[in-house]
Amino acid sequence: MQVDAVITAAADDVAIGSTAARIVLGAAIVATGLTTGVLSLYAHTIMPGLRRVDDRTFVGAFQAIDRAIINPWFMSCFFGALVLTGASALMHLGSGERSLLPWLLVAFVLCLSTVVITVVIHLPLNDEIKGAGTPDRIPDLAGVRSRFRESRWAT
Repeated sequence: MQVDAVITAAADDVAIGSTAARIVLGAAIVATGLTTGVLSLYAHTIMPGLRRVDDRTFVGAFQAIDRAIINPWFMSCFFGALVLTGASALMHLGSGERSLLPWLLVAFVLCLSTVVITVVIHLPLNDEIKGAGTPDRIPDLAGVRSRFRESRWAT
């Protein structure tokens, strides 16, 4: 189903009431979908692929991927999903029909959980690998890799 169809169906079922609310809801759906796609690709393709390589390749590739993902496009989607979903929920608080509100609150809690887990757990691990230096100058590549606890992320 296309995003326009989802937004239209939501707007028809619930008297959202304003063009701004429709735009925010649509942007939240798109940002959440894009973020979900990136995180799913990471979990189901990138990490399992990296699991199969030697320590030097793992550390170098992970450093490069981690540096590349810190970009305005991804950050806008990643944090935008949380902000836009929260804004959409707030916009529905005052509407006459609140049938979307529970779904928006669940989506907000899930987005918030993703951000918290990423910031509290993943970023420190990623920063440790980046901070280890270039793979050519790391004396204990296996140690850097093992401290990442790769087995928790590469299924």
